[in-house]
Amino acid sequence: QVHLVETGGGLVQAGDSLRLSCAASGRSFSTYIMGWFRQAPGKERVFVASIRWSDNSISYADSVKGRFTISRDNAKNTVFLQMNSLKPEDTAVYYCALRTTAWANFGSWGQGTQVTVSL
Repeated sequence: QVHLVETGGGLVQAGDSLRLSCAASGRSFSTYIMGWFRQAPGKERVFVASIRWSDNSISYADSVKGRFTISRDNAKNTVFLQMNSLKPEDTAVYYCALRTTAWANFGSWGQGTQVTVSL
């Protein structure tokens, strides 16, 4: 069982920055990919960014390219999401998720952290 804990959300103004962290813990698990998703009020959860542990391959949603940066700390099983130039439309609950293998879905999820961007 993998346990994910997100931190770093908050209330900021448009143009500000925030850095989210997600620490993974548990017994005998492997990390294939860790990712960030977000869910705005009344909308479905959508992909934001992901990073593959084996080769640092990174993917971003088009809506955050050039503004968000995903990174990791292997030793701490932690993934980060640096969010710059935040916009009101970035307001959402941000979730961290983990895939243990290439053929698995994102099977472990954090509790989410609220990011609110005001004008």
